[in-house]
Amino acid sequence: MPEAVVVATARSPIGRARKGALRDTRPDDLAALMVKEALAKVPQLDPHELDDLMIGCAQPAGEQGYNIARVVGVLAGMDRVPGTTVNRYCSSSLQTARMAFHAIRAGEGEAFVAAGVETVSRYGQGKADGLPDTKNDVFAEATARTERADRPWRDPRERGTLPDVYIAMGHTAENVAELRGVSRTEQDEFALRSQSRAEESIASGFWKRDITPVTLPDGTVVSQDDGPRPGVTMEGLSGLEPVFRPDGTVTAGNCCPLNDGAAALVIMSDRKAAELGATPLARIVSTGVSALSPEIMGLGPVDACRQAMARAGMSIGDIDLVELNEAFAAQVIPSARDLGVDPARLNVHGGGIALGHPFGMTGARMTTTLINALQWNDRQVGMVGMCVGGGQGMAMILERLS
Repeated sequence: MPEAVVVATARSPIGRARKGALRDTRPDDLAALMVKEALAKVPQLDPHELDDLMIGCAQPAGEQGYNIARVVGVLAGMDRVPGTTVNRYCSSSLQTARMAFHAIRAGEGEAFVAAGVETVSRYGQGKADGLPDTKNDVFAEATARTERADRPWRDPRERGTLPDVYIAMGHTAENVAELRGVSRTEQDEFALRSQSRAEESIASGFWKRDITPVTLPDGTVVSQDDGPRPGVTMEGLSGLEPVFRPDGTVTAGNCCPLNDGAAALVIMSDRKAAELGATPLARIVSTGVSALSPEIMGLGPVDACRQAMARAGMSIGDIDLVELNEAFAAQVIPSARDLGVDPARLNVHGGGIALGHPFGMTGARMTTTLINALQWNDRQVGMVGMCVGGGQGMAMILERLS
């Protein structure tokens, strides 16, 4: 059975939505650039030999609509390559990598691009009917409607009701914090660690190997993420007001911001890589996907990671580095505890709280970062885990090959 290997990665800097470096960049242009940059690292591969171009996007409407994968393929000069857009919200581009993995293992293709894009700055641009008004924070837009009186949180089945699939993400984090006893101090300490590790990794040069610079139309070169903030302190974090509930614990400092970005992976069979003389960076070992109540979606990575480890015949002790998406500190902390992740192996270069979380991009970005982290730290096996809006979880295990 053929193995699926990642042979190239490219991920843009992550911009702050509506005020950052990429705020005026169209999502299709940004994704096309990352696809071309990733393919340029595999010059042996004729792009028209690709079996499919798959792009994850959490809000596939407006400028991100009209099957953006097909638009990107044409913009990238690959009009003879098919394209499909995938939405599994926060893990959309991890799903595209999973699809490439499955197709290769099934013998239904040899070479794929798995990518992802989200530009929150451009929401409402090229507005299509039905696209929500997202001028306000998309995490908080449903705050008033989803506030519940029956707290602390109880399983909807115990309440005798259906779970609220439209609940605002910030409320899910508050639910998890209450359910699992995650204090405000713990969340702020975790956020400080994310910022500190990102800052240290900027200084060490790690992010230079991870980020593919973007040249804007005016000639400005964007080569760093907007998110990391030097000099963050516990005093500063503790002074921030809760965002979602007056008596809550989730603040702008201990959750991810809103962002813009794109990333792409070139994934092919091991035999195709050998035939072309392309050097595999990592092998996709296994994946997992899970579901739970949308009201506590932040615990989604737990079952998904356990699935992936079981399918790989591994335990958490076999995993050298773990990347858990930092949508909210309130959910990463209990998820990591449930999985038994050693804090020294978790998000070693910082995560979404510092870097950002462009929904459709993040899965491919985290895969890129994990591969680079395994190389940088001379480790062998890594795992990506993500919670997913709507009440899901997703995971992937990779083995470093070079």
